[in-house]
Amino acid sequence: MARGFESKDVEYQQAEAERAKVPQAPTTAEERARADRRRELELSLARMRGDLERARVDAHRVMIERAMATLESELASLS
Repeated sequence: MARGFESKDVEYQQAEAERAKVPQAPTTAEERARADRRRELELSLARMRGDLERARVDAHRVMIERAMATLESELASLS
């Protein structure tokens, strides 16, 4: 089974704290677009984490987990 929800959330918070330490302003339109897309994905993941926490039906949980995996994959491809 995949790592627990809490460990992923802690990992995410630590990564965000590190990223916040080094503010870098995107310089080109392409970099700004990538930064905007990254932020959209991060916000979607945060919302889905809340949805997953509240989900009571197993099928719904599975659907959310799959969607989160897709978003995480897309986020990783932006790096």
